[in-house]
Amino acid sequence: MNDAATFCLRAGAASWRDVEQELVILDLESGVYFTLNGSARTLWLALDTGSTLEGLCELLTEGYGIERERASADVAAFLIDLENRGFIEQAS
Repeated sequence: MNDAATFCLRAGAASWRDVEQELVILDLESGVYFTLNGSARTLWLALDTGSTLEGLCELLTEGYGIERERASADVAAFLIDLENRGFIEQAS
């Protein structure tokens, strides 16, 4: 993934609501619901307005006190999962 690219949620891919510190997400293509909380919720909310890989890593290191290397690996895995589901795109 390109470190300098800005990633954002793909319009029309999912419908979601933030309910009591938990995101409830509906995959509009498959009709499957799932939830995100904790750090995954934090990353999703940042992607709603667009963020770089570096910005997402900073959210985890500052907000959850984890090492940069761990944050980078976690963010990359999260973005790959969202990309595979068709939920994110690179902002233009």
